[in-house]
Amino acid sequence: MSGEVATHSAEDTQPQRTAPIGLLITAITSLRQGVIPIAIGAYTFRDNLVGMGGVIALLLVVFGVSVGIAYLSWLRRTYTTGTEDIRVESGIISRAARSVPYERIQDVSLEQKLLPRLFGLVEVKFETGAGGADDLKLAYLTEDQGEALRRLIRARREEEAASAAQVAGEAAVPEVEDEEADTIFAMDTQRLTTFGLFEFSLAVFAVLGGLMQYADTFIGIELWDVDLWQGWIESQSGLLSSFGFVAQIAGVVAGVVALIMIGSVTGLVRTFLRDWGFVLEKTARGFRRRRGLFTKTDVVMPTHRVQALVLGTGWLRYRFGWHGLKFVSLAQDAGSSSHVVAPFAQLEEIEPIIRAAKFEPPSDDLDWRHASRKYRFDSTAIEGGIFAFVAVVLATLIGTGIIGEGFAYAAFLPLIPLSLSIFFTGANLYAWQFHRHALSGSQIFGRKGLISPATRVASRVKLHSVEIVQGPIAQRRGYATLHLGLAGGAFSIPGLPIKRARELKSAILHSIASRDFSQLS
Repeated sequence: MSGEVATHSAEDTQPQRTAPIGLLITAITSLRQGVIPIAIGAYTFRDNLVGMGGVIALLLVVFGVSVGIAYLSWLRRTYTTGTEDIRVESGIISRAARSVPYERIQDVSLEQKLLPRLFGLVEVKFETGAGGADDLKLAYLTEDQGEALRRLIRARREEEAASAAQVAGEAAVPEVEDEEADTIFAMDTQRLTTFGLFEFSLAVFAVLGGLMQYADTFIGIELWDVDLWQGWIESQSGLLSSFGFVAQIAGVVAGVVALIMIGSVTGLVRTFLRDWGFVLEKTARGFRRRRGLFTKTDVVMPTHRVQALVLGTGWLRYRFGWHGLKFVSLAQDAGSSSHVVAPFAQLEEIEPIIRAAKFEPPSDDLDWRHASRKYRFDSTAIEGGIFAFVAVVLATLIGTGIIGEGFAYAAFLPLIPLSLSIFFTGANLYAWQFHRHALSGSQIFGRKGLISPATRVASRVKLHSVEIVQGPIAQRRGYATLHLGLAGGAFSIPGLPIKRARELKSAILHSIASRDFSQLS
């Protein structure tokens, strides 16, 4: 690899542009955004050729201007891979230049949405740990250019690490080729289908609701007119009442079955689009995850960048032994601080992944501790007390005749919040035994959740800070919340006895101070 880097070094230090064919992607995207306005204009001026021609001419002008601006932006946008950083310059009139040192780049990922994928293009994302729009992106490069740039960035980052090690008088870590990778987790079609059935979703109705925003223009009916729907329901009431009781029940059952089928199909489609071809590989440098049907992503996660783990599940899948595993890192994954590495797996499949990340999986042999009993009582009293207070207020208002006049069942209204108060009180008291934490020699564990438990595991060495927080009630009652600082996420343990919180803080700070985070790689 060193020879390859040296061969391309002179060329790579010159300003380069992204792939010119990416302009075609921009043009098609601009045209796609104008489909709905074109359709609305075509319907509005369907009987007026002059008006229709004006709409088309205006849209063509807008389209041409957007393509021209995109061309000038492409012409003025360059990237340079220097010896110490990557530099991106952009701007048509006002110029902006951003440089990111290689040592600050956490991960380099490649993303292919459907349209760029058809043209063999990728978007290269440089994860800096800043998250969101602050990360550096290059769109679009050819697949070969993207992969070569990723290799070059990783090689330059290793050179920076080797130089730092020499300055510190330590042995440099030799470069390792990582083309060979071992697959440690993958999902076939059968697994995806099972996963999709658990991903029940009614998001399709949200899409239909969005499309209905444009329906008024085409059908000439105000769909959000309450009087319209009330009149339609009244007109249908006679028809519905003509059916027998059995037919009405059958209609309700059919509606529920249809709703379940729509939700199941939607979940299957979303799962297949997102996780098609899901493969997690272990390489010499870390992990490589690839997934996606239309939008394909290729993410590389160095092992030493993994700060914590999140082992979670759902209320239904938990009953069948299915769990999901995420890595918390400095980089971002689709807007989240966690990288999904095993979205749907059994525990025996997840444990090898945890050990490959140099973590120890949680076990029953750990010294698990519960939250303070005072915290349990206070949190239960507060949550249950809110609903009980609402019940008392309703009962008072009904008793004085302020509300409920003319409503036969008004006396039963306070029973609703009262039932909720009893339910949440019992649930909190029972769930307390499932909220636990533990401390091992190298990690800290936190577990919570009754119906769908979630476990967080953080390396004591990789934590950035420890904070003890006490509210007014907690100060008087002698418990606190422990906030553990993770650059890529959040980890809190509530309701600790103050003595225990201080013990954990002291132990974790000792671990943090005993190791230089910059040398973890």
